[in-house]
Amino acid sequence: MGSCLSAESRSPRPGSPLSPSLGVKKRKNSKKRPGSRNSSFDYRREEPLHRIPGRLFLNGSSEVASLFTQQGKKGTNQDAMIVWENFGSRTDTVFCGVFDGHGPYGHMVAKRVRDSLPLKLSANWEVNITSGEVLKEISLNTAGSMNSEDTFASADEELRPSTDTEDSEKQPEIFQTLKESFLKAFKVMDRELRIQPSIDCFCSGTTAVTLVKQGRDIIIGNVGDSRAVLGTRDKDDSLIAVQLTVDLKPNLPAEAERIQKCKGRVFALQDEPEVARVWLPNNDSPGLAMARAFGDFCLKDFGLISVPDISYRRVTDKDEFIVLATDGIWDVLSNKEVVDIIASAPARSSAARALVESAVRAWRYKYPTSKVDDCAVVCLYLDSDLNNISTAVANTKIKDPPASVDEVNTGTEKDEEVSGPTGLSHSQSLRSGKEILAEDSKEDGSDEVYAESGVEWSALEGVSRVNTLLNLPRFVPGKEDKKARK
Repeated sequence: MGSCLSAESRSPRPGSPLSPSLGVKKRKNSKKRPGSRNSSFDYRREEPLHRIPGRLFLNGSSEVASLFTQQGKKGTNQDAMIVWENFGSRTDTVFCGVFDGHGPYGHMVAKRVRDSLPLKLSANWEVNITSGEVLKEISLNTAGSMNSEDTFASADEELRPSTDTEDSEKQPEIFQTLKESFLKAFKVMDRELRIQPSIDCFCSGTTAVTLVKQGRDIIIGNVGDSRAVLGTRDKDDSLIAVQLTVDLKPNLPAEAERIQKCKGRVFALQDEPEVARVWLPNNDSPGLAMARAFGDFCLKDFGLISVPDISYRRVTDKDEFIVLATDGIWDVLSNKEVVDIIASAPARSSAARALVESAVRAWRYKYPTSKVDDCAVVCLYLDSDLNNISTAVANTKIKDPPASVDEVNTGTEKDEEVSGPTGLSHSQSLRSGKEILAEDSKEDGSDEVYAESGVEWSALEGVSRVNTLLNLPRFVPGKEDKKARK
């Protein structure tokens, strides 16, 4: 939506003021403690983000993932994506995410979250792991030194989820640890967007569907209406789609109830009765078509939140790949269609691109008078052994070799858009006492359903061919706001 140009999102040269390393120079003669583990957070101090091995954010692929984004017809591409292998210096761990910006500076918000959120998640993950180790040591040896209190006191107590003991025992330890890390990282990320001066986030924001895979454990943190879908096999060995996230839109009863309790309004316009939107109490703006997002601070006092819905899944031998994509894909293709397109791609390295191209064709065919939306796709293959492919093209030779990390991360300026003005275990942030998330999904995996008083609420209902942000509220900064900016 924005048209002004800025060099903010361009891949900067190392050492430049705009470098993702935040201008922090590498300290000379710095020595690490013996036995200390190099964390992904260390990269922020030592090396520009775009040079980190295993971190992909441009169109390309690796042995385990394929990613592709394409600008629509609405202006600057506001979608962003990332695949980060060896995440947190763990060889069996991958971080993936797609981000759909909206508003005049949505593209800048999406790229800022793409770059900063993984670092915050990794840092909080390490803190929580250390805290757990310390607590175990204290419980085993109560006579031990208590100087370690400082180690775990830094965790934000208000973000520790209040789950029942029985539920905690059912979940693996990594889920509990990463759940706390996700909650803290998302909160800190949104707080940083509010106070930083370089991007105006008052009427701009972004969605985020993020995933951490460690071994066979998958933890997903979701804000907004981007979506994650699993391609797996049923008992008849047929490829099916299982939706892993719920589209967090204002039409969901729990989301609408929260917004209305905070004096925000939820209603649809007459010419689009199927699209519920969030409005200010005394102003018919901004008309945001989602219930959770980073940024959009004009609505944060009226029910909009950035708390992620967190879910867990254990990978089985029948699970083949996970697709993360922005709503430019889901508005025109069903979950089953997406899974079939990925499975029938001639090569893993081109799977994401094939999906985006199919979505663009679907836009032109279904909605010839509408502008094609931006699209971003990350396809994570759960079987990293290229010789053991069980998709529909198992016997097809891979003609396109996966691009190396260097090839992917040293793209041209055209690749990085220039900036301008179900066996899921969900967190309690989504449910309320009145709503129950149905665990059973239909064969195509597309109907995650809410049930309240006998009324079914489909997670697939929502925005279609409309702008995420309808109107921008008129905001005149006062003296205090101008001082804060300075």
